[in-house]
Amino acid sequence: MFPLRDHNPSGRTPYVTWALIALNVAVFISYARFSDDQAFNAFIGAYGLIPARLSAGDGYHTVLTSMFLHGGLMHIAGNMLFLWIFGDNMEDKMGHAGFLGFYLLSGIGAAMAQYMAGPQSMVPMVGASGAIAGVMGGYLLLFPKARVDILFIFIVFFKVFPVPAWVMLGIWFGLQFVNGLGADLNAGGVAYWAHAGGFIVGFVLTLPTFRRLGGMTFWNRTHGHPDHPEAQYRFARSNVPTVRRRR
Repeated sequence: MFPLRDHNPSGRTPYVTWALIALNVAVFISYARFSDDQAFNAFIGAYGLIPARLSAGDGYHTVLTSMFLHGGLMHIAGNMLFLWIFGDNMEDKMGHAGFLGFYLLSGIGAAMAQYMAGPQSMVPMVGASGAIAGVMGGYLLLFPKARVDILFIFIVFFKVFPVPAWVMLGIWFGLQFVNGLGADLNAGGVAYWAHAGGFIVGFVLTLPTFRRLGGMTFWNRTHGHPDHPEAQYRFARSNVPTVRRRR
């Protein structure tokens, strides 16, 4: 289940969202040039968050720097897609400066959740997904019924269809939490607790914005949908001619 876009247009230009995407891509390109694993691992070791290093009283800067590192092309591509889909609406409601602070605090909260889950782990944590999970948690609070187009893939079957945001985000969060319970924090892999922690932190940090918008009055007025007309998409007709099979 892979999100492609939402039907929730932004009321303002999302400059901070664009800048965060550009910064993440620029940082990734800066170290993608490393031709050998040793140089790459040394870079990740210096700027990725290693819980055991924090426990020893060192590497506090990595709580921030790790948020802008990614382990590969698919890692950064997936993260930036999620940020592109959900970030603009959160920036719209929080303002540019408010959203930037919210994003960074969500990322820090996500890093702390992963750290507390395994404070002696030697596995570096990298990626913007903890901060982006915070964006998703805030989006769930403000727009639970906004439609999100997802690509559903099951073996060879695939289909694009819209679902309410609470379905897609709720399933995503549930998977992070359940997978985190069985994760080996010393074996590497996905930082599930950073995802789950970031999601919860983002939800909580969005509460002041939710109250400013009217709280339950905002929900009663919008019924969980965007508070403006939803975007309508239509799949373009293919220009490839249909060739019928002869009988």
